[in-house]
Amino acid sequence: MSGRDDAAPFPLPLRVPELVGRVTLDVVQSLGRFGRFLAHALALVFVPPFKVGRLIDRVYFIGFRSLTIVLLTGAFTGMVLGLQVFLVLSRFGAEGFLGPAVALSLIRELGPVLCAVFVTGLAGSALTAEIGIMRITEQIDALTVMALSPMRYLVVPAVVAGLLTFPLMTAIFDVVGIFGGYLVSVKLLGLSAGTYFGEMQTFVDSSDLMIGVWKSLTFGILVPWVCTYKGFHCGHGAAGVARATTQAVVLSSVLILVADYVLGSLLP
Repeated sequence: MSGRDDAAPFPLPLRVPELVGRVTLDVVQSLGRFGRFLAHALALVFVPPFKVGRLIDRVYFIGFRSLTIVLLTGAFTGMVLGLQVFLVLSRFGAEGFLGPAVALSLIRELGPVLCAVFVTGLAGSALTAEIGIMRITEQIDALTVMALSPMRYLVVPAVVAGLLTFPLMTAIFDVVGIFGGYLVSVKLLGLSAGTYFGEMQTFVDSSDLMIGVWKSLTFGILVPWVCTYKGFHCGHGAAGVARATTQAVVLSSVLILVADYVLGSLLP
């Protein structure tokens, strides 16, 4: 037996290092569980049989059901950008660069980030709640009893659907946003349509498009990964599901912003 009682509190000078150490260990363990969860899901993608029916259902769940919010937010984001950027550029006599400013802002940054955040709030929260309810009602345990892998049945289709739908929804967001900026700048503020689209063609190239694609693919893995993990490991009862849903949305949104900064720093 140890000479020190394990239940006794640490001396006052050691409590702060002990707290820091405990928090650090908890963070490292959580990161390990997150990483192992994702590695398991990605490994199952290449192991047959693949649940095509579940994939189609998840594409509809994540992608098609989010189209309305993507169209609305994309249009108004482009309209706000067109108005505010026009007011700024008009002070320098550079209204002709409004088209490239709106397009680059949407394609490189706002399109992937805002689309991912809004889809997280809509489809990601619903995904976490659905899996969480299956956990507390023992439906996931029932899948295991029936020799069906819950990871293959619930997580893998969601991750693959995220990879398929997020780039497509981001592209729709960008296009709708650009035409929203066109509506404000050309129809409302009197800018020439040829200037708006002509300068855009001059300054926007394929590298800008690829940055948006890489970001949307990253978010397409990140959001289903976090949301399914939180649903799988939710607490007991309705309170546990609600807490897991809130944590999934908050953590996904924060990680989207962190990943956006990292990718923006690394990509040309």
